[in-house]
Amino acid sequence: MAYKLITKCPVCSSSLRVKRLQCSKCNTIIENDFELTSFLNLNSEQLYFAEVFIKNRGNIKDVEKELGISYPTVRAKLDDVIEALGYSIPKQKSSNKSDIINMLENGEISPDDAIKMLNE
Repeated sequence: MAYKLITKCPVCSSSLRVKRLQCSKCNTIIENDFELTSFLNLNSEQLYFAEVFIKNRGNIKDVEKELGISYPTVRAKLDDVIEALGYSIPKQKSSNKSDIINMLENGEISPDDAIKMLNE
């Protein structure tokens, strides 16, 4: 039985390293210091969101439809994934009214989302 790869030490929470690989067919063993991808830092919810986002080619409107969530929620989930991958997100100034109206006219946000954003 295979277990999901853990990336953090259960004792001190430091990053773990892969040192050994073994072929499941012929049992060949390779030992070295292997790098892990930052995608292993994503939890299952973040990974699912990333898959949906990529499948929809980054089209936020399609992601909204598939997941049944609003534009601000898609953006928040995307920011969460970006941070989990180890990148910082620059603080954004509040969208000005013309930006919100443009997003609404382009179909990027719903009227309800526009109202929420205008009231922030």
